Amino acid sequence: VQLQASGGGLVQTGGSLRLSCAASGRTFSNNGMGWFRQAPGKEREFVASINWNGGNTNYASSVKGRFTISRDNAKNTVYLQMNNLEAEDTAVYYCAGSRYASGSSEVRAYVKWGQGTLVTVSS
Repeated sequence: VQLQASGGGLVQTGGSLRLSCAASGRTFSNNGMGWFRQAPGKEREFVASINWNGGNTNYASSVKGRFTISRDNAKNTVYLQMNNLEAEDTAVYYCAGSRYASGSSEVRAYVKWGQGTLVTVSS
């Protein structure tokens, strides 16, 4: 079972990126999914989560209104659309699969993690 995150890169302040997280080896269509991030010298923090069918989403206050999480279960893929990026969004972004059908802001709810993709926002 693998979660492959992609879509990171270098973008200027105010720009946009879309991250993707593709699951292989098993389906996560019955599980909640989440995005977390870790900046240099900081702890991993919650960004966004989505429940199994996409009907319920949750965001960290720092990204609410700028980021959108979505999923396509037919493609076994979760997305994170990031708009109006700020320098403080610079981090390695990780996708994760929950042990539950719901999403969660808690790291301990997740049983599988992707390898991370680096997002760098320059001013």
